[in-house]
Amino acid sequence: MTIADFAALALLLSMLIYVLLDGTDLGVGILFLWFREESQRKRMVDSILPIWDANETWLVLLAGGMFALFPTVYSLLFNTLCGPVFAMVLALFLRGLALEYRAQAQEAFRHWLDRLMCASSALAAFLQGWCAGVVFGAEPHRGLEIGFSLTPLLCGLGLVVIYVLLGCCWIRWRIGEDVEEKASLLAWLCWVLSLVLFLSVMLLNHDIWITAWQRWPGKIVVALILLLWLAQLVALWRGRATWQLALTLGLITAVFAGVACGFYPWLIPWQQDLHHSAAPAATQLFVLIGTLIIMPLTLLYHSWAFWVFRGKVR
Repeated sequence: MTIADFAALALLLSMLIYVLLDGTDLGVGILFLWFREESQRKRMVDSILPIWDANETWLVLLAGGMFALFPTVYSLLFNTLCGPVFAMVLALFLRGLALEYRAQAQEAFRHWLDRLMCASSALAAFLQGWCAGVVFGAEPHRGLEIGFSLTPLLCGLGLVVIYVLLGCCWIRWRIGEDVEEKASLLAWLCWVLSLVLFLSVMLLNHDIWITAWQRWPGKIVVALILLLWLAQLVALWRGRATWQLALTLGLITAVFAGVACGFYPWLIPWQQDLHHSAAPAATQLFVLIGTLIIMPLTLLYHSWAFWVFRGKVR
């Protein structure tokens, strides 16, 4: 492996950790649409309020790391996707505003903040998936195109559904009791929808998965994805909230690994590969040394925060 491979791996890890952590928080925000009792919503907010802002660190690391490590890719992506990315950042800001000010707001205004949190969380999740779909759908002669093609739409909907599934698993694990039944039913629905959307995107972009299957790590990952889908079904059937959450996080990780196997060595299919678009080796080495310091410290902080606020939210 070259230093550019390690640089791309660091960015992939930052993106994955962001999706796993903040995806759960966004899923909880979207679930405000279904849980209307104030006691339920208060505990949902309390379960993510101490940890949500640290999750944004990984998004900052991803954007800053891409700018330093792969400047041409950064330029192409943000020139093409500047509108959706700005809307996503604005949605994340509004989600944070609603989350932080909810406890201090009057009851009438609190309902508006709840609607804002649900809508902004759903919009941020959809735009993240939609931007990923634009990259997946890049073609040799046309490259990245902003439009309303099927792949970005399905990716956006798919990410919303998988975030809601994460949110269902989270509140069952952290809250339980009166949210248990509704969260379990929603988890079943999200499991079915996420499987349908995943298979649809896979069929539309089969070249990625064919390439992944031709490589031995890809064969392992594809088999793991199949096993995790089945294991998740068993966990849903038996009502194991902790296992549901762990298996969903594992499934997202496996899908990330499968896509990485299919994309390699491209960062943007047919346009930018990681070796030709990488910054000079000295720059990469400097940034990666900093990353090796920052990432473990950030993970340590996350672990400490989860430990301090462990247990059921009352």
